[in-house]
This record gives sequence, C-alpha cells and structure tokens, in this order.
Amino acid sequence: MEKELNLIDFFSLSFRAFGRALKACWDAFTHVILMMIRYWWVFVLIIGLGIVGGMYYTRFDNRIYKANAIAMINGASIQQFDQTYSILRTIELIPNDAAIKPYLENNTISHLKTFFVIDALNDGISDYTDFDHLSSSTDTVRVRMKDRLCIQFRIKGRNLPQLRDVENALLSYLNSNEALCQSYLGYVTNLKEEGAFNHAQAQKLDSLTSYYYFNEKTVIPTISSNQKSSGNVNLYVDTQVKLFLDDIYKQQKHMQQTDYRIQLATAPIVLENHFYLDPTPVNSRLKVMILALFFAWLISYICAELLHNRKAVSAWLKQ
Repeated sequence: MEKELNLIDFFSLSFRAFGRALKACWDAFTHVILMMIRYWWVFVLIIGLGIVGGMYYTRFDNRIYKANAIAMINGASIQQFDQTYSILRTIELIPNDAAIKPYLENNTISHLKTFFVIDALNDGISDYTDFDHLSSSTDTVRVRMKDRLCIQFRIKGRNLPQLRDVENALLSYLNSNEALCQSYLGYVTNLKEEGAFNHAQAQKLDSLTSYYYFNEKTVIPTISSNQKSSGNVNLYVDTQVKLFLDDIYKQQKHMQQTDYRIQLATAPIVLENHFYLDPTPVNSRLKVMILALFFAWLISYICAELLHNRKAVSAWLKQ
C-alpha cells in the first residue's frame, strides 16, 4: 500500500526544506565574508583595478551616444531600404569612394540599426518609434508606417559638427544607390501626375461652384409630384443644386497632402529631422561602474578561492 501524506506532514517537510535552504545560504554568505577578510588584499587590488578601468572607459572623450533620425522613404519599400542600409554593417561591401566608409573604418559610428515608426492615429504622421519591437505587421493599433523608418547608430563624443558630416555622408551613400534611385523616379512621376489631376479637379469644382452661386437660377418647367397636371397648366419651380462642403474640404485636403509629399520628395531618402543624440551615453559612468564593481568582485572571489585551495589545485594540475 502506498503511504499517504497528510497536510501536517507536508507542511513539516516544506518547513524543513526551507530551513535547510536558508542555512545553506547563511553558510555560503559567511564563507564569502571570511574569504573577503582573509584575502582582503586580493579584493582591494582587483576592485581597485576595476574602478580605474571603469573611470578610464567612461572618460568624456570616449563616451558613446545613440543618434536617431526618422527617414522618409520616397518610392522604395521598407524591405528594399533595409537591405541597402544593412550593407553598411559590412565594410568590405562599401565602395572605397563612399564618404561614409572612413567613419565606419575608424569606428566613429557603429551598431547601425533600423526601427519601425508607428502611426497610432492613422493620419500619416509619425507618432513614436518602436524601439522595443512591440508591434507586428498585422497590428491594427500600433500601425507600422510604410514610408518611414527610424535610423539609429552609435557615435563617439558629442561633436555636433561631426554628426552633421556623418549625416551628409550617410544620405549621400543612400541616395546614390541605383535601386533606390529607380524606385524614386517612378514614385515622383506618379506623384506629379496625381498632383496635376488633383489641381484639375479642384479647378473644375471651383468653376462649378462659381457658376451655380453667382449666375441667375434657371427656371425650368416641372410638374409637382404631389399635384396633377390639368389641361395645359404646368407648375414652375426653381432648380436647386446642393454642393457638399465636406466633399470640397476632402478634395482640398487631399490636394494639400499631395503637394506636401511632392515638396518633400526631393531625393530617394529624406530625413524628417536631423540626427539627434540621446542625452544619456550608452557607457554612462554609473552603469559602467556598477558593472565594473560586480565583475571585479566576482574575479576577486574566484582568485581568493584558488589561493585558499591552492594545494588541491596544484595536485589536480600535476595529475
């Protein structure tokens, strides 16, 4: 017969296991403290070196910042742009005469990435960048824009004139890509035709509006629907033409949006804003010092354990 375990026995075993785990943690803690006291000079030496290394790595001229900008893609798809941009991660594939290549070779910029731009209100205006990759291609709330991407790279220092030079070099490389230029030419041609059509329709609508508002109303013979015609008697009424202001406003708004897109489409890739730097560096002193202290302490403890068990380690190595 299987032995049954009642509730009291279950709690008793649980408390015993918890007590053993607590005692093991206390023993490990006291052992670490004893090792730190016995080999204090090891901890002081390695932690001191870690602090010095962290201070040197986070010096002002070596601080690294993230630079971000919203790129407007005129004609090409996001996938086509991303493929062109990803070539910059492989220096060997970049032409030697490209202005962006020296910045990549001397690690002035690194970690080139792209992020989707979200249009939360579905009004064609970028609302925020999906840095955490929370959206999806089928998301109906966080809608990814089809003509915008966020470009990001890391750059050393807060040299703003150098950042503008990198921006110009990057745009020069992207706008000289043959595939992007071909897509851009077709896009601009269609966009100008759409703009011309919108202006023609607006002129027709304006002419129609002016005619019916400022000309005399035409009087034509009609028979009222609720009255019958008797003999040769006809009832005359005025013709009324209703113009829907909402349709006029929609046409005007669409025409303005098309003109705005034509005005912005000056190149295959246009930045919605200049590159700006995050105020907090990637290698901020606080974060780096915390990591340096932790890893220095860990290395110090490992070295202390090796010194404490040096005889056993020596015997193991001689085997």
